[in-house]
Amino acid sequence: MKITVKLIGPFVQLLGFGEKEMDVPADTTVEGLVALVGVDRSRPRIVTRNGRAAAPGEGLAAGDRIAISPIYSGG
Repeated sequence: MKITVKLIGPFVQLLGFGEKEMDVPADTTVEGLVALVGVDRSRPRIVTRNGRAAAPGEGLAAGDRIAISPIYSGG
């Protein structure tokens, strides 16, 4: 199934893309996608699915738009 992945902040430089369409297996979860993209599993991050926070075990669906962002602090 096809989904769109958008990386934010330093993930763009670390992984070499800002946004791309990916073809992933139908049973892919949020955490599985993070691994497929190549984000270090120990790195703190926020993942959204279609604009809403996504749990690691949540399954993906065709057409989803996933954003992966490092956790920032400050203010």
